[in-house]
Amino acid sequence: MCKEQNREVAIRLSGIKKKYKLGQIGGGTLTADLQSWWARVRGKEDPNVAIGVDQRLIGQTFMALNGIDLTVYKGEALGIIGGNGAGKSTMLKLLCRVTAPTEGEIDIYGRIASMLEVGTGFNGEMTGRENIYMNGTILGMTKAEIDAKMEDIIEFSEVRDFIDTPVKRYSSGMFVKLAFSVAAHLDSEIMIMDEVLAVGDMAFQKKCLDKMRDAAKKDGRTVLYVSHNMNTIRRLCDRCIVMDKGKIIFQGDVDDAIEIYMNSSHSAWSENQTEFDLRESDCRSPYTDGNARITYLKLLGKDSALFPAGDALRLGLRVETKRVYKDLKLRIEVRYSDDSPVGTMPCVSLGRFSAGESRELEVSFLPQGLTNGRFRVDMVLFETDDFGNSFDQELLLPAFYFEVQEREEIVWNQANWGHIRFPQAAVKPWNAEKGCS
Repeated sequence: MCKEQNREVAIRLSGIKKKYKLGQIGGGTLTADLQSWWARVRGKEDPNVAIGVDQRLIGQTFMALNGIDLTVYKGEALGIIGGNGAGKSTMLKLLCRVTAPTEGEIDIYGRIASMLEVGTGFNGEMTGRENIYMNGTILGMTKAEIDAKMEDIIEFSEVRDFIDTPVKRYSSGMFVKLAFSVAAHLDSEIMIMDEVLAVGDMAFQKKCLDKMRDAAKKDGRTVLYVSHNMNTIRRLCDRCIVMDKGKIIFQGDVDDAIEIYMNSSHSAWSENQTEFDLRESDCRSPYTDGNARITYLKLLGKDSALFPAGDALRLGLRVETKRVYKDLKLRIEVRYSDDSPVGTMPCVSLGRFSAGESRELEVSFLPQGLTNGRFRVDMVLFETDDFGNSFDQELLLPAFYFEVQEREEIVWNQANWGHIRFPQAAVKPWNAEKGCS
């Protein structure tokens, strides 16, 4: 293994570029690709391109990675964050040799166990046990070595009852559990994980994080972890890089990286904006039918989205409905800018709505105890049936941002202390013998 600055290098990327040609190949079959080529030769429309797709993309190139220089050391847990399309998954695929770089060099010192998506490297027709043997063999392990790990893998995966069932019958959660267990327990010097905790229950997610942390801290393995969940990045990683448009724009301290990423993600946020036209909001969930919508929102009594700690949020809403609602309800959820949950106003009744009605309402609530920082507000319209079941009708994720600003006596550590400051505790004398003051 290569050494650099008295540390052992696990991975080194030098001048890595990955270029894709848009529209040149990829029709799915040789016939489709030949049809597309012949149409371009004759100056005709491509018969394999969907109607409405910009024909100017044909023949253009896209730089998924554009000059990546990165060194990862043995025993390091490196977080990789960035928006969709930043190049995170492309870089991991290069490391796992799924595809090759267009330019640059990649040096890897050790065997890699990876999990780039649910079921990567699994054969659906094979049982869970058979897939374990296959993955171990790919890593260069003998049958005896895999047998020695088998019981630990099955125990950790929590799918013992189904280990001899073809994995094509597994749920997505079972897939993740077995795939992570295989990657975590088979002998490899480097673990690469891409959004592996997006599926699975909370208890298993915690177990996975603990396992990855132990792999880096106790076993000296190198961990590369991609996630949009900033809390897991903060809990697991020693160092973090931020990617944007195929380049690394920051590498260093985890909290600094998260701050840079969140600021770039919310670059459109303006502290001066207090009025929001939500008729065509990009933040509206596509999974609702549009029968009830919040189409307009205003922060009342404010000329900016900056709030002193302890101030109430007064909101003016316009709600429009396309059908009758006996009792439409509103839920307001507050999250920190890194998406970690802070608190929720569970339910407020907006009353009965008729079909085609538009109504303006004022809603006021007090998010007490918030510390300095930027917060997002998610708004949900929902209704409940006679059995108390809830059905979401409108989800704005987020509806708007606001920032709490107040002079503090101490520098508040959000990562360790949370985002709510509790009231000052009362202190008075107490007599242990009498059990009272």
